[in-house]
Amino acid sequence: MTSPYEHLFVRKMQSCLDDLVNEGGEAGLPDPDNVGAALALMRSKDVPESKVHLTYTWINECSEPVQWVKEHVHDYDEVLIWHGNDPNDVDDLGAEIYLDIEGVRHTITTSGSVYLPAGTRHCPLGFTRVDRPFRFSALSLSPNYGSATGPTAP
Repeated sequence: MTSPYEHLFVRKMQSCLDDLVNEGGEAGLPDPDNVGAALALMRSKDVPESKVHLTYTWINECSEPVQWVKEHVHDYDEVLIWHGNDPNDVDDLGAEIYLDIEGVRHTITTSGSVYLPAGTRHCPLGFTRVDRPFRFSALSLSPNYGSATGPTAP
């Protein structure tokens, strides 16, 4: 018997690069070699009942600084998540990344996340160095991804 809840599962993550305006190559920035495929863990396109948009990608090694995402703003809340791959030290990101929030630079070297309220200008986001791959996710508290450049929310 097939479960009546099967339609709520994502069993094969699909590319979501087309969703991500202002990110990577879609924003006119060069696609860094160290950024893996942009995959959708959950979004309304795949699960119509979904009220969130959740992405997943691997960030691979780089020895020189790389800017990945340019400054933008959303009209919904967002959580950015990064976590290393060492099960013996879950706090060790294995990288140094930077993220600007309202023009203030933050340096990140441990696994963690940041909550960005709607209307908060954030990015650029990039990597100073990546010693070993880590996972990056963006959880948009909206069924669809959308962003605008500039100092205010769309």
